[in-house]
Amino acid sequence: MDLIVGLIVVGLVLVALSKLVRIVPQGFEWTVQRWGKYTHTLTPGFHVLVPFMQSIGHKMNMMEQVLEVPSQDVITKDNAVVRVDGVVFYQVLDAAKAAYEVANLEQAALALIMTNIRTVLGSMDLDESLSKRDEINAKLLSVVDEATHPWGVKVTRIEIKDISPPRDLVDSMARQMKAEREKRANVLEAEGFRQAAILKADGEKQAAILEAEGKKEAAYREAEARERLAEAEAKATTMVSDAIAGGDINAINYFVANKYVEALKAMAESPNQKVLMLPYEATGILGSLAGIAEIAKSALGKDAPAAPTPPPVPPRPHPSQPYVR
Repeated sequence: MDLIVGLIVVGLVLVALSKLVRIVPQGFEWTVQRWGKYTHTLTPGFHVLVPFMQSIGHKMNMMEQVLEVPSQDVITKDNAVVRVDGVVFYQVLDAAKAAYEVANLEQAALALIMTNIRTVLGSMDLDESLSKRDEINAKLLSVVDEATHPWGVKVTRIEIKDISPPRDLVDSMARQMKAEREKRANVLEAEGFRQAAILKADGEKQAAILEAEGKKEAAYREAEARERLAEAEAKATTMVSDAIAGGDINAINYFVANKYVEALKAMAESPNQKVLMLPYEATGILGSLAGIAEIAKSALGKDAPAAPTPPPVPPRPHPSQPYVR
């Protein structure tokens, strides 16, 4: 009987010692309750409690933890159904709040995150949902961190892992992408043709400008030549007029011979003229050359050489006599 009592006493002592001494591991904090009411929090290390009066309420993990967000169907702003999942990183900063402000911390955080995923993606089009992951993550982090702050929890990061549209929608997007690429290719090709046409038109414009400038320069040179020719003719006319006013008969012969030669030249250059018949009086033209020489002599001075004497004109035969050339 005494042995049984001794064993009971030893057992009670061991239980009391286990209730008395507590060692909290690194990375954890334990809440202490007295008669069921929270009093304080135990940090990592060795602690002594009053047996049967004080007890451990919750053992809270203070390290950063990862929470997987299960996939769910979300309807976007343009009524496209996509399947979304993600991952959340969070850390408990206040063990007492995390233990007593919310009944199930992980379940509450998970429900809050899934609800906000539907809210954020539901306000965006499908294209925005697929292309703006960083913006989605930032919005979710801001909303969820603010909502979990009263629980003593800090949400450090939220990442959307996958956004999966339906298969038919993926095929439609592939066809749309292909059409868009073909459109860009056609636009680039048309732009190339446009640039080529512009360059060609610019080259033709420059060529036309240069040709017009060449014609302008040629016309200017031709007008200058005509002006000099007219000045020469005017000077010659003045000289001949002065000679006529002085009573020089050779000046009159010069005008007559000049007009005669021009008429013969026009007749010879006619396209339908094959045979040119010269009259007998054509030999009289040579006699007019003496008048030209005399005028030139009077213009150049007395030291100029005398003009050659033209050959004598044979007498015109009588009509009854035959004419022999």
